[in-house]
Amino acid sequence: MTRNLVKNYQTPNGALEVLRGIDLELRQGDFVAIVGASGVGKTTLLNMITAVDKPTSGEVIIGDKSVTQTPQAQLTKWRARNIGIVFQFFQLLPTISVLDNIIFPMDYASVHEPSQRRAIALNWLARLDIEDQAQKRPDMLSGGQQQRTAIARALANKPPLIIGDEPTANLDRMSTENVFNIFHELADQGATVIITTYDREIVANIPIVYELRDGRLKEIQNGKRMLV
Repeated sequence: MTRNLVKNYQTPNGALEVLRGIDLELRQGDFVAIVGASGVGKTTLLNMITAVDKPTSGEVIIGDKSVTQTPQAQLTKWRARNIGIVFQFFQLLPTISVLDNIIFPMDYASVHEPSQRRAIALNWLARLDIEDQAQKRPDMLSGGQQQRTAIARALANKPPLIIGDEPTANLDRMSTENVFNIFHELADQGATVIITTYDREIVANIPIVYELRDGRLKEIQNGKRMLV
């Protein structure tokens, strides 16, 4: 998925190396957590994988597509169909309802039959226990309800790759368990799931865990086998 991925930022004191040659190869159905201290570059790495940002050097390949070699204008609709992204700060459209926030990416990417999209959106809201919020605007919801709306939106297109940047940071324990049961279910169905998290209880139940430190990834958990 990533080959020798490097990301530098220019600062008044020179180049800041955030990612230093990241190689990450995942298979269909893998469920992966990336952990590490605040500020080490976890969000930066996810931004590279989703092509929200460009690496300084290296390559990101998803399926048979090199996203780093594809013009951004061509990536937008492809990303909407192939990657479900749960952003750290929700990124919901503020002037439309919760329900329409979930229908919008289906309309944009031409995913699912138009007559089915409303029912699919309502089903995801029900699975995330916020179907009673469907007609409200995002600013009328709590942080946890907005988080679940963002998760429903990311999953509605049934993408083969699901990316979550602290996807349960605003959720209570019961909602967190529900979300991760859904993620496990989708991975069992063949989706690849990558999340960042600080939650040790969550990490204990994720099959593959990498730590990002000093710009490099180290695998620390793979199934029941702990790596040293």
